[in-house]
Amino acid sequence: MTAKTDLSFRVAGEADVPAVVALVESAYRGDASRAGWTTEADLLDGQRTDPAGVRAVITTPGSRLLVVERADDLVACCQLERRTGPGGLVAAYFGMFAVRPGLQGGGVGRRVLAEAERRARAEWAATEMRMQVISARDELIAWYERRGYARTGELSPFPYGDERFGVPRRADLAFELLVKPLT
Repeated sequence: MTAKTDLSFRVAGEADVPAVVALVESAYRGDASRAGWTTEADLLDGQRTDPAGVRAVITTPGSRLLVVERADDLVACCQLERRTGPGGLVAAYFGMFAVRPGLQGGGVGRRVLAEAERRARAEWAATEMRMQVISARDELIAWYERRGYARTGELSPFPYGDERFGVPRRADLAFELLVKPLT
């Protein structure tokens, strides 16, 4: 068991782009991703992200990319984006979540998610966290449900034909919105 203080969190900058792209790709695509349990390799081929996509998260106002390091080694990342909903309520969007495959299942992801929720509450007074997950990812959705997220049943189509999001291996992919109150 590792000490709770062994991870450090910081907001990513331009210099982090290549390492973040490599981390995200390793966690979701290809044979390397099969070392962890969050792989999408059976659902999608192609890329999960690219330098332009990571740069957009870093540079968009109201968005940030948290990088997580252990002894100056990048081990995880996640996107947080401030969104305003009806009545001015603030929600945070959680995305681009990746943990190095060999570290998955050891509590790193749980700690990253908890820190993202804490920052969304503290920095933006967000009242809920929202995310989209491929609806066919039952094991991953169950993991989020154990952390207080609820399936909404609200689906949005997978962007078939846009290879920036991968090349689908199935014709039934969609994103489902998951939500957790942060109060």
